[in-house]
Amino acid sequence: MTHVEETYDIVIVGAGHAGCEAALAAARLGFETILFTVSMDSVALMPCNPNIGGSSKGHLVREIDALGGEMGKNIDKTYIQSKMLNVSKGPAVHSLRAQADKGEYTKEMRRTLQREPKLTLRQQEVTELLVEPVILSKAKDLSEGQQDSLPAAQNDMKAAQNDMKKVVGVRTCSGAVYHAKAVVLCTGVYLKARCIYGETISYTGPNGLSAANHLSDSMADAGIGIRRFKTGTPPRIDRKSIDFSKTVEQKGDERIVPFSFENRAEDIAREQISCWLTYTNEETHEIIRENIHRSPLYSGVIQGTGPRYCPSIEDKIMKFPDKDRHQLFIEPEGEFTDEMYLDGMPSSLPEDVQYRMVHSVPGLENAKIVRNAYAIEYDCISATELRPSLEFKKVEGLFAAGQINGSSGYEEAGAQGLIAGINAARKLQGKEPVVLSRSDGYIGVLIDDLVTKETKEPYRMMTSRAEYRLLLRQDNADLRLTPIGYEIGLIPEERYQRFLAKKDMIESEIARLESTPIGAAKETQEFLEAHNSAPLRTAATIADLIRRPEFTYETLAPLDLARPVDGVSEEVAEQINISIKYEGYIRRQKQQVEHFLKMEEKRIPENMDYSQVKNLRKEARQKLEAVRPRSIGQASRISGVSPADVSQIMLYLHL
Repeated sequence: MTHVEETYDIVIVGAGHAGCEAALAAARLGFETILFTVSMDSVALMPCNPNIGGSSKGHLVREIDALGGEMGKNIDKTYIQSKMLNVSKGPAVHSLRAQADKGEYTKEMRRTLQREPKLTLRQQEVTELLVEPVILSKAKDLSEGQQDSLPAAQNDMKAAQNDMKKVVGVRTCSGAVYHAKAVVLCTGVYLKARCIYGETISYTGPNGLSAANHLSDSMADAGIGIRRFKTGTPPRIDRKSIDFSKTVEQKGDERIVPFSFENRAEDIAREQISCWLTYTNEETHEIIRENIHRSPLYSGVIQGTGPRYCPSIEDKIMKFPDKDRHQLFIEPEGEFTDEMYLDGMPSSLPEDVQYRMVHSVPGLENAKIVRNAYAIEYDCISATELRPSLEFKKVEGLFAAGQINGSSGYEEAGAQGLIAGINAARKLQGKEPVVLSRSDGYIGVLIDDLVTKETKEPYRMMTSRAEYRLLLRQDNADLRLTPIGYEIGLIPEERYQRFLAKKDMIESEIARLESTPIGAAKETQEFLEAHNSAPLRTAATIADLIRRPEFTYETLAPLDLARPVDGVSEEVAEQINISIKYEGYIRRQKQQVEHFLKMEEKRIPENMDYSQVKNLRKEARQKLEAVRPRSIGQASRISGVSPADVSQIMLYLHL
């Protein structure tokens, strides 16, 4: 039988949020790329919540944009409501969130993919990885001195040779072969997926789309470990059947903040659509408790591990019995649909229980369910099998990104996809991979957590996971990462020059404010008194006044006669205020980063033989052999590796 046979530089498997970013990055870096999807309807699909961003996730989207990715631009084109979260708290946790028109988001991303010259979008199921053995000639990542002092590492190379493979392409369900030098797996929740509510089980992906039922077996044959995770989604209800008078309207912000640093607020402003707030009650909880034995989560039907930080409504009720109510947000799924998303009520309870549960909620007494809530189980991997570049340790040229790595969320997927696509391209370019550290961005924290710590449940990004979150704010993502995006080749020259102009303006204005004195003239004292601020008793600068909580760069304009005639943008003013007001805290955190980077610079040979390290505990040795940390810093973050174990490694390596 004759089959199609084609050759590409890079193959991307799966066109969800990870796959879209990976494919665009690879193609924009000059490589002929093919992106496979089980259905054109699943391209950038938002099968669950209809929003992009949110606490910590907004940071990821802005970092994706700062590096040259697409997610921020796409949501700016298709949002229906925008809101900045946590504004009552410090700037480190401010997070942008936008409600999306789900249908338009998918359509717009698909247009972007199809317009990319070096990118081919193909509907077909990939069923097999094509791999070949790799013959290793020498220990990798060992300096000459280390090779001499670590003979055991070289002795282990023969064993490693037996396991090491390289990917050379993929095969589809039709038998077609696509040769490639690199493959990126972005399979989302489709691998052997099954959707479950009550006793109803359908062997499909989300929204009834086809599952990918064969690739897991091929991955296992290549030596990749497979495990089972679960996530869920709430019911969708008909807008016409909701009594909004019993709910609380949630409007968007008047001042729009774009996700993309390339956009201005006035360019993307549009009329926004409201969301609505209601609550569960004791009747809701009693219905769930009475029927908990019918939940697949509790009956044993569902085997996959679910997310801790996005539990089903039945999990909430059973694990937090003291709570007398839980928030439910009624969110529109788009501008041109009456489907409303019931955020806060994911469930796998039977259909009849879902109706009773929904009807017990104020405003939803007569609600009609358009789509049942369901849980979805799927195959994924342990990301500890990956290098920080997101390349598999045992399969050269094979990368993985998104929910296949054990993460959850569109934003986490998009961030990983961008890095995987970049590094697949850089591997073909013969360049070192891009590895962001925990001090570079939330993307660095996300990937380091995944590849270092054994994630036993779907991983969700949170601001609390970032040690240096005052430095890793969403507002300065471009200042941190755009130079890296430019070096990679994803930030065009024109955008980079605009970025440099903004950076220069921030730095020059801060320097001017720090050196511009304010005298104790009568007019100044009257201005301070009018703003309930203490009078000046010693010499001060405008920067000193900005440090006072009652003042900002903008409110001090009447006293600052030397400020630029044309003023500065809101973005620049924001950076000035934060940099000056939080100067002491920022300086302290930068000192912490310096110590952190010193530990990251202490490299560990990739093929180090941990059995040769004396006084290393058995658990630590097992964990170190599994993760293969690239540095002392990464080793110290592995669960089960103690400071004493780290000290033994440093002694052994003479660090």
